[in-house]
Amino acid sequence: MKRVLILGGGFAGIQTAIQLQKSGKFKVTLVSDRDYLYLYPISIWVPVRQIDFKNTKVPLANIREKFPFEVIVDSVKEIKASDRQVVCENQTLSYDYLVVAFGADKMKHKGIENTLSICGKPEVSLSIRDGIDKLIEKGSGKIAVGFGGNPKDKSAVRGGPGFELMFNIHNLLKKKKIRQNFELTFFAPMEEPGARMGKGALPMLNKMFDQYQITKRFGKKITEFVPGAVVFEDGSKLESDLTLFIPASAGHHVLQNSDLPLTDAGFVQIDTHCQVRGMANVYAIGDISAMEGPEWIAKQGHVAELMGRVAAHNIISTETGIGAKKHYHESPNILCVMDTGNGAAFVFRNTNKSFIIPMPIVGHWMKRGWGAYSKITKVGLRRHFSGFLSSE
Repeated sequence: MKRVLILGGGFAGIQTAIQLQKSGKFKVTLVSDRDYLYLYPISIWVPVRQIDFKNTKVPLANIREKFPFEVIVDSVKEIKASDRQVVCENQTLSYDYLVVAFGADKMKHKGIENTLSICGKPEVSLSIRDGIDKLIEKGSGKIAVGFGGNPKDKSAVRGGPGFELMFNIHNLLKKKKIRQNFELTFFAPMEEPGARMGKGALPMLNKMFDQYQITKRFGKKITEFVPGAVVFEDGSKLESDLTLFIPASAGHHVLQNSDLPLTDAGFVQIDTHCQVRGMANVYAIGDISAMEGPEWIAKQGHVAELMGRVAAHNIISTETGIGAKKHYHESPNILCVMDTGNGAAFVFRNTNKSFIIPMPIVGHWMKRGWGAYSKITKVGLRRHFSGFLSSE
């Protein structure tokens, strides 16, 4: 059997491993620096205590029970594609096909250590929760939530979780009847954050900000983060007791020690088949790849899974000679259920249309349902409902 080595245990890597394992044609090995799949889309509920941290994790051991690919918990240090080798912290691995899917780094803003990101390491969600708890105990405070962009790659922005976190914090404070004691501010350097979701998104977001009495600070470049404030290019400051910021993605540092072709932004260059340019047996998918498409295209979890299925299909097609190769951007779209804690908005955009539909109450439970569905597709119904999903 040919050996397929998959680097990364996120949505993209796991989906690729599942598809290849189901084919029964390869020896599949997945390398991840943690022993679980982290469900980032539902992590927004950890800080507001709507979900336990353990329930955002799907142990890789449980996924292996349904799809028995090999798992190695290790950190990748260098990729030597010319030698068909991957150097990890504890071993060097070889392969016939390589799928690079270990995500991206974040842009390094001055003073970033004075912020917390819901899209950072999983454990940061607990730090955000603790920060909110302290302010609730105090009874008042100023909370600032925002996100940034990458001028070298517009697809590298991730603002949706920022909106969701802000709305969930508002909902939590309102439930505790102390919302009037808090100043909530949303900030972003672009003039129209959320514009990539479509023309209907901005009016709805503005309406929600006004309805929830959330102050907006848009269109000002961020100079630095200091203890207790966000500093902007014009010298103005946004005072904050808790600053929650999602930096844009940047090329992963491991790629600097590798021989894969990169864009100016540091992402791996791929063709529409997810194949690394100039390398017949290497694929790159998810956040680590340089995606092509409309100006509004964004790196999302469902896109990462789509790229995983495409990469797996094309590897199988190459090896068996059966079936035409697939393209990851045949139908580019943005798709999300933007949760508010007590409802949601369904957002969709493709090359032909865009719309955003308010879904009070039911929208929140739709997203809850997606969390359950995502786990079930990885581990099966029996394992999901057995109560043994916890990694603790």
